[in-house]
Amino acid sequence: MKSIWNGSINLGLVNIPVKLYSAIEPQTIKFRLLCGKCHTPIKYKRWCPKCKKEVSWQNTVKGFELSKGKYYILTKEKLEKLKPEKTDSIEIIEFVNSKQIDPIYFDKHYFVIPEKEKEKAYFLFKETLSATAKTAIGKIILKDKEHICSIESYKNGMLLTTLNYAYEIRDITKIPELKTAPRLSKEELKLAKQLINEFYEKEFDATKFRDTFAEKLKQAIKGTIKREIKKPRKMNLIKALKASINTK
Repeated sequence: MKSIWNGSINLGLVNIPVKLYSAIEPQTIKFRLLCGKCHTPIKYKRWCPKCKKEVSWQNTVKGFELSKGKYYILTKEKLEKLKPEKTDSIEIIEFVNSKQIDPIYFDKHYFVIPEKEKEKAYFLFKETLSATAKTAIGKIILKDKEHICSIESYKNGMLLTTLNYAYEIRDITKIPELKTAPRLSKEELKLAKQLINEFYEKEFDATKFRDTFAEKLKQAIKGTIKREIKKPRKMNLIKALKASINTK
């Protein structure tokens, strides 16, 4: 496993050298879009409908649409100036109670690992977060973007989670279907609670859940591969050598 970021956590005058590893490894099956007739992979062209020709990457620019057909052009030079300055540190801004962050703010998860084994400052920080049930809130620059993030004690290490900004969260109260709720009778609530209790588990076990579609798809692909791979005929070594010479 390769680290995606190396730097340090800065807490006042305390500096904790760390590295980040992606905590999630999606197991999605990637497909190629093929021609329905000959099964050749489809190629896309960057086509300009006004110039009526294909445009190379070198001749493309990024633009922000101000109004219909009007764009603010962002050259590579302008973009470089606007990008946040790269830094190898995570600046801790504040601490909050661990259960205070609404899950809707959670974006991506990363394991926070000490740069060296038995890094005392790292484990002191981890154990203090655990003992106080607190989560650190900080800033980190990843992939040319400034992220707000949370750092919490997680199993035998720490977990960093990038957070969505408040203005990126849609307001659920503005969804029309939720404006008014129907009246629920005591009998309906009682039966619903009984139904929930029948399915209740004391602990959540994520390992018992599988993506059944992906599993079936993998089996189907494996079956096709097995059928297409022909077993080589067993041949005596001398015969094989002679056959190889005869083919030249």
